[in-house]
Amino acid sequence: MGATTTSILPDSLVSTGWLAANLNDPRLRVVDIRGYVRTTDHAGGRQEAEYIGARDEYDEAHIPGAVFVDWTVDITDPDNPVKAQIAPPERFAAAMTERGIGDETDVVAVDHAGGHFATRLWWALRFYGHERVAVLDGGFARWVAEGRPVTSELPNPVPGRFTPRTKISLRAEAEDVLRHVERQDALIVDARDEGQYRGDVQRGLRGGHIPGAVSLPSKSLFGTDGLWKPAADLRRLLAEHGIDGRQPVVAYCNGGVTATAVLFAMEQVGFDRWANYDGSWNEWGDRRDLPVETVLPGENH
Repeated sequence: MGATTTSILPDSLVSTGWLAANLNDPRLRVVDIRGYVRTTDHAGGRQEAEYIGARDEYDEAHIPGAVFVDWTVDITDPDNPVKAQIAPPERFAAAMTERGIGDETDVVAVDHAGGHFATRLWWALRFYGHERVAVLDGGFARWVAEGRPVTSELPNPVPGRFTPRTKISLRAEAEDVLRHVERQDALIVDARDEGQYRGDVQRGLRGGHIPGAVSLPSKSLFGTDGLWKPAADLRRLLAEHGIDGRQPVVAYCNGGVTATAVLFAMEQVGFDRWANYDGSWNEWGDRRDLPVETVLPGENH
């Protein structure tokens, strides 16, 4: 084996200034993973969600050299009945290889605002053993607001050699979560909006939340300027919700995407006992064999 190159990433969260200064470093690959969850509200608090990758926006303008990943297709499992589940290792490795990401490539994930699509890629890479990944603070929106360069030119990266090394402890299955609920040996964190946590808004067959879960909406992790809150503020916020680094945490949302923002916040303050319930409410809410808590009448408590 050849010598391992040293990562140039200063941290798992990088600024637009740092990225601009290192944009042309051949060890670095910028990944544009902009996308949306577009919702339609119906009577009775019911809600439908459509998952969309922003390929058209990428084609129009992106950070020079950035490659595009469609979070709904490129890194998901088409054979899984639950939407947006992480791709199996061979499929994920092929997606990274095609985009010029090898085992010694530093990756900066970019979404619209440095939020949960970028942290989804951060988590996915970490799940497959790739530690050399960071999120761009403020995302593409801040990059553009600062007048930094963009292009419509599509890159032609040299294929990398990505070796998946699955860290199964970073991903929880429904049965794992159920055991935690029964044994009360982990803190379950709901990263969805409070309306969904309460059951006022319902996606799928049932509303409510996983029994015993605490509500920590992912949007609370960001400041009014759109940037991630400083580590000291994140530590206080996490502590207010019972997250102190001593107890394992399993985070969930609707599709295992927003939940990764909670995990990323934990990482920012040095907490490493965490896992993503990838199936999240898309699975749990539709499985009537799993228990649910809700403030609405007629649901299980």
